[in-house]
Amino acid sequence: QVQLVESGGGLVQTGGSLRLSCAASGGTFSTYAMGWFRQGPGKEREFVAAITWSGGTTYYADSVKGRFTISRDNAKNTVYLQMNSLKPEDTAVYSCAATISRPYSQRWNGYQYRGQGTQVTVSS
Repeated sequence: QVQLVESGGGLVQTGGSLRLSCAASGGTFSTYAMGWFRQGPGKEREFVAAITWSGGTTYYADSVKGRFTISRDNAKNTVYLQMNSLKPEDTAVYSCAATISRPYSQRWNGYQYRGQGTQVTVSS
């Protein structure tokens, strides 16, 4: 079993930045592709970004491309999401997830392990 715990959320003004972290325990972190998802108020959960097990390839939703960067440190069992140029529409609960799928998955149900999420609120 893999446990995932997100941190780093908070309240930020439009144009600001936040870095989310997702710490993994209980499994071999480096064997999993990792993803970030978000669910805004009244919206369905959506894919944000993913990174392969080695960190060699990353994927982004069009809505965050050029503003968000996903990275991982396998030595620290942690995946990050650097979020820049934040907009009010980025307000959501952000959750990380781990999958054995190769190279990754864009579906929430495609991830075997999922975190509880951290709230990000962007004020206008």
